Amino acid sequence: VQLQASGGGLVQAGGSLRLSCVASGPALDYTAIGWFRQAPEKQREGVSCISGRGHTTYYSDSVKGRFTISRDTDKRTVYLEMNSLKIEDTAVYYCGAPCGYASGRGVYYYGADSWGEGTLVTVSS
Repeated sequence: VQLQASGGGLVQAGGSLRLSCVASGPALDYTAIGWFRQAPEKQREGVSCISGRGHTTYYSDSVKGRFTISRDTDKRTVYLEMNSLKIEDTAVYYCGAPCGYASGRGVYYYGADSWGEGTLVTVSS
């Protein structure tokens, strides 16, 4: 599966952004796709994950209630609607597949460690 993220930008704290991830490849309807982010000098972390058909979604505790993940299977696109943005949400955001969720571990990635270009989200005060 190949993924391309877009939609990042500069936004003030409290504002909103919507990220898009266009997917290509086989068996997309059976592939959970997620959003991950990496802030400067920090490890990449899982943000959200959506199942192949979009019926199940998972969120990290840090974004729950503020971010919404969705997917349009016809357009082969996964979205991340980000509201009430905080300065600590500043990071490069990547989409990755496949993803999963486990209690105590949160959203995780178990692909082949092949990441496409991310999209930078900068939240200012």
